[in-house]
Amino acid sequence: MTDTDVEVIICGSGASGETLAIELARRGVSFLLMDKAAHPFAGSRGKGIQPRTQEVFEDLGVIDRIVASGGEYPLQRVYTDDGPVDTMMADMTGPTPDEPYRMALLVPQFLTERRLRERLAELGHAPHYDHELVGFDQDEDGVTARILTPDGVRTVRARYLVGADGGSSFVRKSLGVAFDGVTLGVRAVVADVIVEGLSTDAWHRWGQAGADQIFLCPLYGTEMFQLQAPVPFDVDVDLSARGLTALVRERTGRDDILIHSVPWASAYEMNARLAGTYQVGRVLLTGDAAHVHPPTGGQGLNTSVQDAYNLGWKLAAVLGGAPERLLTSYERERRPVAEAVLGLSKRLLEAAKSGDTSRKREVSQLDLGYPDSPLTLTDPQRTTGVRAGDRAPDAPVTGAGGLPTRLFSLFRGIHWTLIGYGVPAGDAPAARHGVHVHTIGERGDIVDTGRYVRDGYGLVPGQWVLVRPDGYVAAVTADLDVVDAYLGTHLNTTAPTSPIGASR
Repeated sequence: MTDTDVEVIICGSGASGETLAIELARRGVSFLLMDKAAHPFAGSRGKGIQPRTQEVFEDLGVIDRIVASGGEYPLQRVYTDDGPVDTMMADMTGPTPDEPYRMALLVPQFLTERRLRERLAELGHAPHYDHELVGFDQDEDGVTARILTPDGVRTVRARYLVGADGGSSFVRKSLGVAFDGVTLGVRAVVADVIVEGLSTDAWHRWGQAGADQIFLCPLYGTEMFQLQAPVPFDVDVDLSARGLTALVRERTGRDDILIHSVPWASAYEMNARLAGTYQVGRVLLTGDAAHVHPPTGGQGLNTSVQDAYNLGWKLAAVLGGAPERLLTSYERERRPVAEAVLGLSKRLLEAAKSGDTSRKREVSQLDLGYPDSPLTLTDPQRTTGVRAGDRAPDAPVTGAGGLPTRLFSLFRGIHWTLIGYGVPAGDAPAARHGVHVHTIGERGDIVDTGRYVRDGYGLVPGQWVLVRPDGYVAAVTADLDVVDAYLGTHLNTTAPTSPIGASR
């Protein structure tokens, strides 16, 4: 007998598990979010929040709290024989109308996850700690999971199980899914430390290349620094305050830097691995359970959050009656992204070994898209402007009532968005469940202030842009019947008041 029934079990309450839980919670999907750990993760491991993830966090309603919890990356201060040299790590410029977030944020992972838990609490949910998945079986209708809790073993029945349980994923191993890749021949220490003798205005780096490097980065929002350093494979690393102080003195040649305490530390071996599949029946993998990366470029946590953001709306749609084939697009879309991130992280790791820690636009993840997705309605004749599969740009607009707003504000939420550009009065389509419609033109509800929509999207009068719940363009078309057919095929949404094209 089962003692609980939910729609989704989420195994693992890190950033990806919490993101997925928020996505399900705001769509009214019942779930169990659990973690075998007794307490939330306490370290800073994934501290970089890239611009695309900031856009995700805006949609989830946490961006302001995330920004307030950290700050932008500081200058890197490289100590050379000729003295310290300050350099910028990234070559991105400030925000633009279509890209409101252009700079990476530095936020300790434990604070990012805390802010996500706070948002989850607002939605009426919380993770269950000290809950370990010890076994599961699946059939055509769902998954039966056995969970070890402080009160004994619980049996929980769900429609789907999602493994968000990290690189050593129990879910992935239980499925027998391969985790192929390479060990990168690098062992490193990462630690959160309380330091005396360093300023907080820079990310301090000693050693030009190779095994003698050491980094101490201030963790904004805390009193700590993050220490990073490569270490040999054949030695036991002393992770105490005394041991890490000795390592700092050895690598920097300075005796004025003192580590007082070490709230969290880890010695680990870098790997680049990718799961053989992201889905087996009614069990799916997300985040580090599906892929692991070296930390270079700050890609791991971001890729994991965006995995869950992609999966969440699709799971909810299928549970709400959309065809189950919608879930196959999850792996079709996210696996190529993970493959690209693995390659990028490895290239950046090789560059870092030779002393090059600069970052270019490619780490921002703003240019990631899904051009080959089964959800992308391509138009071969469209050769300029935003195309189906691209990230939907932001733009300042003005409401018909005279108040300024943004496209991202119109996109925010669990719905699809349909925007008509330069459409005549009376051509606005009738309502359809789950689709918000906005028009620019005579008697439109928004005004293209400064023509940022026209220029950012490359639109001509009479065209419509369909934007998915996760902020990617599904279609650009002048034919509303195409939109009707698309939504009916992929979502099987509740029948509209009248078809989208009925008022034409």
